[in-house]
Amino acid sequence: MTKTDFMAMALEQAQKAADRGEVPVGAVMVDPDKNQVVASAGNEVEATHDPTAHAEMLVIREAAASHGSTRLAGFDLYVTLEPCPMCATAISFARLRRVEFGAYDPKGGGVEHGAKIFSQPTCHHRPEIFGGVQEQEAAALLKEFFASRR
Repeated sequence: MTKTDFMAMALEQAQKAADRGEVPVGAVMVDPDKNQVVASAGNEVEATHDPTAHAEMLVIREAAASHGSTRLAGFDLYVTLEPCPMCATAISFARLRRVEFGAYDPKGGGVEHGAKIFSQPTCHHRPEIFGGVQEQEAAALLKEFFASRR
């Protein structure tokens, strides 16, 4: 599978989240050594009444549980929206190798915008970051979702 395939899977998870009435964000955790998806999820904040049930948090939890470790060094995260500060901090704590995200989030992002978690001197670990991956598709999902609610 390719990086494009992994982001396409994250976009599918985002669409499923939107279909459930969740903000359409999807994430996929990949073990690149095995070229294998180890976890995938879309937002579940509304369904679970849990403000931490962001797609990124869900795949980090699932991957850590299945891997039997809080450290996911070497794993890559594909997510359709720039991670918020909470998710960026969890990414740092999990020691992910790389984060590839779709749409930028000037209002709530924590990587390229806002808190810029990985740029802080107190950040424990800085993954490689690639933003704007399939940005148009990811942004379109979000725009459609919020337009339908206005």
